[in-house]
Amino acid sequence: MVAVNRRDLLLLAINRKSRSTELSCERLYMKYCDSQLDNTTQELFQRLALELQGVDNLTLLETSWMTCQDFKERLEPLLVSFRARGGKVTHGNR
Repeated sequence: MVAVNRRDLLLLAINRKSRSTELSCERLYMKYCDSQLDNTTQELFQRLALELQGVDNLTLLETSWMTCQDFKERLEPLLVSFRARGGKVTHGNR
């Protein structure tokens, strides 16, 4: 199991009543780039999957950051899994 440091959380504040949250693709992409340097990419996406367990509605912000194919290929299976368990993914502006 991956230990989660509060400062390392990827999701923006989770609304406990609606079980919804926002994910900054820019912030995640920056962490993804860092993780490639120290070989922690798998842990990064494991941590994100863990954080998404308590969420039903996910809004992706700044989706223009998903143009990097490698990044998108890492994120997409996680989103597919999220949707498969009944989660809803939307795109938002910010």
